[in-house]
Amino acid sequence: MRIVLRADVANVGKKGDIIDVADGFARNFLLPKGHAIKASDGIVQQAQAMRRSRDLKDAKDRESAETIARTLVPQVIKLKARAGNEGRLFGSVTAPEIVAAVQEQTGVELDRRKLRLDDPIRSLGTHEVPVKLHSDVEFRITVEVEKQ
Repeated sequence: MRIVLRADVANVGKKGDIIDVADGFARNFLLPKGHAIKASDGIVQQAQAMRRSRDLKDAKDRESAETIARTLVPQVIKLKARAGNEGRLFGSVTAPEIVAAVQEQTGVELDRRKLRLDDPIRSLGTHEVPVKLHSDVEFRITVEVEKQ
């Protein structure tokens, strides 16, 4: 079945894409959820307008993500945490705590889900935390955990 996506669908496509999918997938999932509509001549023209608006929004989002990256990369975010003599923390430093410290120290507001912190930080010292703000903008912020 030929459809036009009305929203971004993971592993399928982005808003405005015209794609062919299995009839059952379209009929049972995409159409009832409102993620897609059947492609017709008028709809195809509408899809082109959706793609243009998506591209403009994507360019604006990428530009703002690059600005945030230029601001945060040279910064060292300092956090204080309780720790033992060996440098192990009593607990851990998690993504929400890092986001709060970034907000407090730089004024930049991040979403905690954009931090790619696999495991919480459990030791003192300097750590690199990957951040992915946009599909094209990925960088690392430096977090320094000090003893409280």
